[in-house]
Amino acid sequence: MPYNIADPGRDLDDLIVRRAEVFRQKQGIDLRTGHLAEQIDPSSKVVIARNAEGNREEVAYDKLLIATGARPVVPDLPGFDLPGVMTLKELEDGRRIKAYIEDHHVRRVAIIGMGYIALEMCEALRARDLEVAMVKPRPRFLPWMNESLAAMVKEEVEENKVTMYPGHEIKAIESDGKGLRAVCEDLELEADMVLVAVGVKPCSELAENAGLELGIKRSISVDRSLRTSNEHIYSTGDCADSYHVVTGRKTWIPLALRANRGGWAVADNVTGKRVELDGVAGTAVFKVFDLQVARTGLNSDEARAYGFEPAEVVIQARTRAHAHPGSSTIGVYMVGDTKSGRLLGVQMVGKEGVAHRVDAPAVALHAGMAVDEFSQTDLAYTPPFGPTWDPMLIAANQLLKKM
Repeated sequence: MPYNIADPGRDLDDLIVRRAEVFRQKQGIDLRTGHLAEQIDPSSKVVIARNAEGNREEVAYDKLLIATGARPVVPDLPGFDLPGVMTLKELEDGRRIKAYIEDHHVRRVAIIGMGYIALEMCEALRARDLEVAMVKPRPRFLPWMNESLAAMVKEEVEENKVTMYPGHEIKAIESDGKGLRAVCEDLELEADMVLVAVGVKPCSELAENAGLELGIKRSISVDRSLRTSNEHIYSTGDCADSYHVVTGRKTWIPLALRANRGGWAVADNVTGKRVELDGVAGTAVFKVFDLQVARTGLNSDEARAYGFEPAEVVIQARTRAHAHPGSSTIGVYMVGDTKSGRLLGVQMVGKEGVAHRVDAPAVALHAGMAVDEFSQTDLAYTPPFGPTWDPMLIAANQLLKKM
């Protein structure tokens, strides 16, 4: 949606992958839009819902999938329900944001938060030549990221004329009838629109009220076959937890591939084909203006918290062979376990060669590879796409010196 919002001429409906009519007419699925699921009764194996007319319905099931997703976190503070205070999660949110920008001649936007969606949206809004200021309570920008790499991202954002205010806790949003004001104790940001992007939380209330077990951060607890604590009920997507392939423990990392893969796995399981999922490595990539930012696995703080004894290294390399034109800097942060020798995590920042390069260490994490094993992998080389020694291999070789 941020990329769509950046272009006022594009219709949000371009993002619809499959319309309701396709489910009903082509695939014969009894898809009931305009219905609200209010309760699950596991003892009777029915879902109690309200239809579009407000009438009560009971839908019986043999097997049930809960895929209720996640919702944006909205602080319980004064003014967060004012007109012009937006979140971005559903298509309707995107429509509302695009319409508000046009209808209210928005020129200034304050973004509360500095995570993935906040950064993608600051780029989208700057593409429309809007003034953007970002604010958040925690003092560290991208606290999960190595500080030297995070500094590269922060510099890129500020070079694109986005004002950043980390370390300022929001107290309220106020309106004077003409505009909005994000109020902190020592700072006030004037804006025509405020975007709240401080994270999401799982929509697990329906499951909890049905007596299902919840897991980390109140996500729905599932096993590797996506089955909940009730043998007839499954869950997947942003509402459900998963296993981390590095730690082997439960985690909640709401990302698209896991949700999609989980849907396929549940479909197999309920139709008789036994499928289990290994888990996730937390692999993610996002674009911030001209930078690509990627991560997979753990950082050193997370590794230490899970009982590893981490060693880490940060290197800078070139994205292309030294004599090839157009080369730029790529920063790589790599973590390994000094006890077992395992590779634990990688982060990368650069203007090219990041988005798909991170897939190599992600595969290595799924395979449980050691750093020395990874350092011996036969990665591709050609001058337009990398130096002879790929930045991944340079980082692995440097990390081995610390292990």
